[in-house]
Amino acid sequence: MPGVLTTDHPAWTETSVGAHARATRTASGVWVLSWDQEGPHTVCVQGAEDAKPVFITTDPRCLPGSVPPELRRGLDDLGPTWRPANPWLWDALTTAILRQVVRAGQARKLYRAWCDAFGTTVEGPAGTLSVAPTATRVLELDDTQFAHVGAKFHCGVLRAAAAAYQRHRTEWERMDSHDLVSALTSVPRIGPWTAAAATADYTGDFSVYPHDDLAVRTWAARIAPGHDWPGKKDKSFGPKWAAMAGPDRTALHTLTLSTLTWGSHAR
Repeated sequence: MPGVLTTDHPAWTETSVGAHARATRTASGVWVLSWDQEGPHTVCVQGAEDAKPVFITTDPRCLPGSVPPELRRGLDDLGPTWRPANPWLWDALTTAILRQVVRAGQARKLYRAWCDAFGTTVEGPAGTLSVAPTATRVLELDDTQFAHVGAKFHCGVLRAAAAAYQRHRTEWERMDSHDLVSALTSVPRIGPWTAAAATADYTGDFSVYPHDDLAVRTWAARIAPGHDWPGKKDKSFGPKWAAMAGPDRTALHTLTLSTLTWGSHAR
């Protein structure tokens, strides 16, 4: 099956044979998602199969001609990408919060330590896998438990987010991408970046991702080093990135997600 897996979510682990696996929770149960040379697989390992995770396919060959040729060639070489929309909004929010103020590699280690310590564990093709602790469980943790896994800095915002999620989850889960970004920023210490990253993960719509994110800027410059990209402190990158895609939100989604996927594989 042609294409590559987008492994931006920190739950993905690589097996000894180069396949990938992660556990995730849906409204009906816990699932193990995996990817190998035959493509994606989904297996329910706890609960009911009523709500099944969905992989979204994105093809950079559909990008408009306004994308710089060098960038377009690099993304065309990548091919179609496969990414599951995170079926659990609370996990998407948790993941974005744990990425605050830390580098991507450190955030990945922190997320896994957090899930291993307080979440639900299941068996998968890569051995034991963990899903994030529920919002209810987070509100039961004391300061020492947060500090034990390295999440002392995130303690306050995780608690505020857990309480807000319990109050508003039904309403939030029905919102479209743009409204959800706005709603999440009402939670203390959740700014536009965290809200947009969580929303993109949950909905699978990367047209709302924070496009001036360091990862997007870094990988775009790596793919197309000959292009005249704005400098690190130049705030024009986001608007220029959106302009490359044109008015089509699907094109902006494709451009952003394909670039992040390219970066995951380069790393």
